[in-house]
Amino acid sequence: MTDDNDFGGRRRTLRSMPDRFDQHAVRHRMKLLRSDGDVTLYANRDDVPCPACGEAFGRILLTERREHSFDLADADRLCVAREPDRLVVCTHD
Repeated sequence: MTDDNDFGGRRRTLRSMPDRFDQHAVRHRMKLLRSDGDVTLYANRDDVPCPACGEAFGRILLTERREHSFDLADADRLCVAREPDRLVVCTHD
């Protein structure tokens, strides 16, 4: 399934993505920055695609918490993918 959307003046083509982002399958392509059990933060070292837009992300946050606050001083764009048991948030530089 593809769908064209206009976001921020840019034309994007959204592709069908898997139901769940499998961080273990791409762990060797990312650097673990922080993990506390409920929240895990990785930096992308090898152009792993964003589960929301398909473009390479800068950082990815996986959280099982119901609420979460974000400091986005260094991000140009934020993508969010909701999974049944967690929220996946990607920043793009």
